[in-house]
Amino acid sequence: MQNLYIQDETFDRNQTLTKGEYENCIFNGCNLADKNLSEFKFTDCSFNSCNLSLAKLNNTSFCNVKFKDCKMLGLQFDTCNAFGFSVSFEDCQLNYASFFKTKIKKTIFKNSQLQETDFVEADLTSAVFDNCNLMQAVFDSTILEKADFRTAYNYSINPETNRIKKARFSIEGIPGLLHTYDIDIEK
Repeated sequence: MQNLYIQDETFDRNQTLTKGEYENCIFNGCNLADKNLSEFKFTDCSFNSCNLSLAKLNNTSFCNVKFKDCKMLGLQFDTCNAFGFSVSFEDCQLNYASFFKTKIKKTIFKNSQLQETDFVEADLTSAVFDNCNLMQAVFDSTILEKADFRTAYNYSINPETNRIKKARFSIEGIPGLLHTYDIDIEK
């Protein structure tokens, strides 16, 4: 059976997606929560105001995909196809997501919620966390070299168990780096 190939299309709220390859497509207000998106391929696509919470992403390809104002609770990005994996997030809810062992260098997270998100053993080299809430996000054996946390907040990163060389932090974020030492910092 031949795989479906769709290019330069816009999908709105009530349309259903068929397994296939989507290139340069726009998804507006689509409800993909709990859907099986396994084996789908998305290249140069944009998801706007979509709900992808708990969607299955086994071997799903995301290559240069932008998510804006999307609800994406509990997504397992660690099960996606790693080849060409490239995403960006703006104004998204990514709570309880997993990027376990995922290579997401230079990924931009902007104005997003990343509470209790798993970044264990991920490669976040040069990633940007611009105005992101990282409450209880888990960083362990994570590569954070040259990552930008200057406007991120509520994070707790242990410098002894993560690679943070040349990462950028604001003075207000220092408690998030010293949390594991159980010391009091006063302003």
